[in-house]
Amino acid sequence: MNDETGFGAGPLSHAIFRVARLHKAWAARLLSTTGLYPGQELVLMTLWRDGPRRQADLVHTLDSDAPTMTRSIARLEKAGLVRKETSQEDRRVTIVEVTEAGLELREPVEQAWAELERLTVGSLSPRRQTEVLAALADVERNLLDPDESATGTGES
Repeated sequence: MNDETGFGAGPLSHAIFRVARLHKAWAARLLSTTGLYPGQELVLMTLWRDGPRRQADLVHTLDSDAPTMTRSIARLEKAGLVRKETSQEDRRVTIVEVTEAGLELREPVEQAWAELERLTVGSLSPRRQTEVLAALADVERNLLDPDESATGTGES
């Protein structure tokens, strides 16, 4: 594989890093009018789709860690976009729900994501998009279960 990066050990990893960095920068740029930072919109999108959720469920659904989710929710709450309540059934559980102000961001966030998708896809044909999605799913599987990937039993 040709390594144009100068990082001989890990050209695929470096390419993924560069793409992820560019994607996040575009997301930040497109979300800037909403006042959200990349990742915060995912919390709102989940709440719009699923309704009020336990904070622990948001951690799981968004494949986050608890401290990061706690900070995100605190920032969204401070901005008046979500509210937290203690569950009536289990006082140890925090329920997070979107506020009216949070609901008002739905259209601009969805527009930002549509534009991000348009930029990401570019001129890729539908067939090539499917191939890229399949390749990324393979990479994700490799990273989720590196031992399985190392044995060579997974498909490529």
